[in-house]
Amino acid sequence: MKRAVILIADEHHDLEVWYPILRLKEAGWAVVTAGIDSKKNYEGKFGYPITVDTHIDEVQPKDFDVVIVPGGWAPDYIRRSQVAIEFVAEMARTGKIVSAICHGGWVLISANILKGKQVTSISAIKDDLINAGALWLDKDVVFDDNIITARKPDDLPVFCKTILTLAERIRH
Repeated sequence: MKRAVILIADEHHDLEVWYPILRLKEAGWAVVTAGIDSKKNYEGKFGYPITVDTHIDEVQPKDFDVVIVPGGWAPDYIRRSQVAIEFVAEMARTGKIVSAICHGGWVLISANILKGKQVTSISAIKDDLINAGALWLDKDVVFDDNIITARKPDDLPVFCKTILTLAERIRH
């Protein structure tokens, strides 16, 4: 069974958390939500709450096939967690799938994994990604090696489909 972890902080984009949870579970995956601090309940950008399964300190990259970084304003909080940054960097280093949507690219920048990679995002962070050494493309989804990025909630169907497809190609 494939396993995904979704990083959670306050003001996450509600759809960018719940759509992947439901889509991956529908495909038979185990999905774990991991908060970045000690609290259990987080509020979405549009007010939809989530109670996380665990805390980022309690999970290990070796136990997952995919990490998903949702957008909203949560990435600005997630990138301040050294544990979360190290988790994402280790997932990338070991060839696991690292995925981010919307502002989630900020976390990939902080993990220092984008130099020379093709990515996409919401246009608001385009310059940030370019300054981190990435080649930014205005496409619904971009995948380069084991990194998958998407622009916005409208891209969630193809984002999740790409995660499912790429995960079948990568064996650990």
